[in-house]
Amino acid sequence: MTTVAVLAAHPDDELLGAGATLAAHARAGDDVHALVLADGATSRYPDEMAAVLAESAKRAGDVLGLTSVRTVGFADQRLDALALIDVTATIEAFLDGLRPQVVYTHFPGDANLDHAVVARAAWTACRPYAQPQVRQFAAFETPSSTEWGWPVDPAGFAPTVFVDISATLDVKLAAMACYETELRDYPHPRSLQALTERAAFWGSRVGFTAAEPFQMLRELR
Repeated sequence: MTTVAVLAAHPDDELLGAGATLAAHARAGDDVHALVLADGATSRYPDEMAAVLAESAKRAGDVLGLTSVRTVGFADQRLDALALIDVTATIEAFLDGLRPQVVYTHFPGDANLDHAVVARAAWTACRPYAQPQVRQFAAFETPSSTEWGWPVDPAGFAPTVFVDISATLDVKLAAMACYETELRDYPHPRSLQALTERAAFWGSRVGFTAAEPFQMLRELR
């Protein structure tokens, strides 16, 4: 059994880029855990919505088959106001309790700065002598953020690993449906139709019916 950790900035980020892959891990008998650092609510919703999104994350995790979903509750769109060491320490404590072999997190060039903070803190937390058991560290795309990132790096998100999700795409879509407040109408990237089309696009790149792409940042063999 493999222990897998997904480190996400906001509720729904844990599944937008990697949900079908996480469901495949769970189906294979792997132990899959999610850490969601910001509440996703305080910058745009009434305060009570933080609890609603946390509950949506739990329900979505159940649909995906995750072993656990932990929501920390940092203020939304304020992670850059925290000392990076505090975000890193939160991730370190989570990883120390799991000792995962596989870690997924955001692409650091996303438009959403919270994503970049989590990615940077995750990279530090997973440094080889702190988490030597981590064999794979990969970044996922987050629809409606990765493709809108500031284009300072001409390469942008450059996936090197494609996971066949033809058997678990429906699970990802069902989990996303748990986030009633975060779903959007087509053609928004967070609509169910757009997520389906995105999976088909990435799949067509490599001969799969549907795929999720990852940029492998470190892999030990």
